[in-house]
Amino acid sequence: MYAYIKGQLVQKRQEHIVVEAGGIGYLIYCLAPMQERVGHLNDQVTIYTFHYVREDTAALYGFSAQEELDLFLLLLQVSGIGPKVASTMASYLSPSVLSLAVISGDIKKLTEIKGLGKKGAERVILELKDKLKGFVPKDAIVSDGTDEALSYSADDAVMQEAISAMIVLGYSQSEAVRWVAKSYQDGVGTEALIRSALRTASGQYVG
Repeated sequence: MYAYIKGQLVQKRQEHIVVEAGGIGYLIYCLAPMQERVGHLNDQVTIYTFHYVREDTAALYGFSAQEELDLFLLLLQVSGIGPKVASTMASYLSPSVLSLAVISGDIKKLTEIKGLGKKGAERVILELKDKLKGFVPKDAIVSDGTDEALSYSADDAVMQEAISAMIVLGYSQSEAVRWVAKSYQDGVGTEALIRSALRTASGQYVG
């Protein structure tokens, strides 16, 4: 079992990276969004890893942060969720956004992930909703749709600003969290996220 691998990032492939450490090149399963977070070619990097072993296969799955690996391991506990789907979920949605989606029961957001259908999303919500309420926070605490505390990372400062703006506009905190979580996409700016959340809340185009 490898907790992490520290070395030089020497290759990026479609679904893998290669990290050279101690004269050995480690082939690590790592999708494009995660590769961007890991670092640039020839950088010295630390990859947090999970060694997946079955009778007919063995593979290393890599992540840019311990928090992402922890989330991946939780996802593997869900019935019917294998390492590739769990890795895709952890790669394409940040831990905070994924936690918000699960706790608020946002099936639409979860089924945007390739390989995860409606039934799979429902299982994730059913089996992880309570576990993700205790997910390790970094900074902010907001209220979810059930008025229970939900922590999320300051890496999503855009989400925090959008939620605050929605509250100023008259929405309750739980409503603001719900609409912003449903509207969030990686790379979106604050203004665009607010406009999208307002469209989602009203069902009408906001010009």
